[in-house]
Amino acid sequence: MTLDRAHGLAESARALADGEVTSRQLVERSLARIGATQDSLNAFRIVRAEAALAEADAADRELAAGRRAPLLGVPVAVKDDMDVAGEPTAFGCAGAYPAVGRDGEAVRRLRAAGAVIVGKTNTCELGQWPFTEGPAFGATRNPWHTDHTPGGSSGGSAAAVAAGLVPAALGSDGAGSVRIPASWTHLVGIKPQRGRVSTWPRGESFQGITVNGTLARTVADAALLLDASSGNHDLDPHRPPAVDASAAVGRDPGKLRIALALKPPFTAVPARLLPEVRARVVELAEKLAALGHHVEEADPPYGQIGLTFVPRATAGIAEWVADAPFPALLDRRTLGAARLGRLLAGAPLRAARRAEAVLHRRIGGFFTTYDVVLAPTTAAPPPRIGAMRELSGFATDRAMIAACPYAWPWNVLGWPGVNVPAGFTSAGLPVGAQLLGPAHSEPLLISLAAQLEADLRWYERRPPTDHAGGAAVDSAPPDALPTV
Repeated sequence: MTLDRAHGLAESARALADGEVTSRQLVERSLARIGATQDSLNAFRIVRAEAALAEADAADRELAAGRRAPLLGVPVAVKDDMDVAGEPTAFGCAGAYPAVGRDGEAVRRLRAAGAVIVGKTNTCELGQWPFTEGPAFGATRNPWHTDHTPGGSSGGSAAAVAAGLVPAALGSDGAGSVRIPASWTHLVGIKPQRGRVSTWPRGESFQGITVNGTLARTVADAALLLDASSGNHDLDPHRPPAVDASAAVGRDPGKLRIALALKPPFTAVPARLLPEVRARVVELAEKLAALGHHVEEADPPYGQIGLTFVPRATAGIAEWVADAPFPALLDRRTLGAARLGRLLAGAPLRAARRAEAVLHRRIGGFFTTYDVVLAPTTAAPPPRIGAMRELSGFATDRAMIAACPYAWPWNVLGWPGVNVPAGFTSAGLPVGAQLLGPAHSEPLLISLAAQLEADLRWYERRPPTDHAGGAAVDSAPPDALPTV
């Protein structure tokens, strides 16, 4: 067989276990694709070529000796806010950061599952914005249209998966930073329950609003990576009960009551759902109704939830800035947000944290009437590269809210959400929708996403390859892998 550029995580793991392919072959192919697209897509901040090949050889020896693990020998990538031993964690910032001494907990668990970490993907500075650009590394581009951003802040991970450089990747989501780039690159993106995937060595990242999540082309692959990376460090403050995400993929979700929530939550500046995006989300709602679910328009009682988000987000930025070794190199917008965060870090932050319990009760009550919320992931398709580069802090915030007003409330709540592909605009830009649930509802959301995927087969549509350094365009099935 020919190794297709869109081979998946689960299929790669199966083929390795069955001896149809070696880890070195898969890792060499991944590294070749990264190298061929770095000039055009710029998905990676760090490529671990030598280390990854050594790890692949070690995985092949273990496979030959009969050892099995969920991802043994499979290449994956992680976002550059996660610690990988021996590599710097610059988190999108400029400067020569020192190498860290040990893996973060999520990376440690990926290694325990056998994964080979081929590199660390680009992210905007401290993960603040829904675009992946900055003076530290340039601009990461969308494989579907390289004049546009893949989104952010997990834009490097999204671009890498969408272009077939790796079968799946970890990202992080503090205001939609997994779901937004998944939406804008035609991927499945899982934002899990707070604490599901550890953010250690920070027990609470950005005052608890940021979680680690997964990006993949299929629900099964996103769920498999979630299972492999889930779990806690002994000192983690949030330790949700375990779930089996992969088992949920094949489970019938039953007949669900789904609220189609098209109204943006409260924001300080106006936000409007663009008609073409609205149309795609409504079409997805109609598909859910055709699958037998009861779907009706209804909006969760968000109230002024935004007042609880800002203190947590900006205080989190202030914490990262306090640890930054090169503060003079930081974006002026970062420094402005950090100043605000320091001002809000006292009583406003404490009030924002206390308000979470009230929000849980109020919005949780909505789920006595509905099982799942279906909402747009973004209000607009991905903007062009550079559209927000030179804006002031306030103008950047206005532009972000206008494009992405829907994702962040679930970060305040700490509850799960799953982006699913919802189609394309007339210009060929991807659109996504999010399935949102109450606490610990990943299995339900994953089973519903898998039911949609079985009907819509969104993974069959792939981005063009004129930027991909000669990657073949062929009709091989997504699971095609080479034989040894």
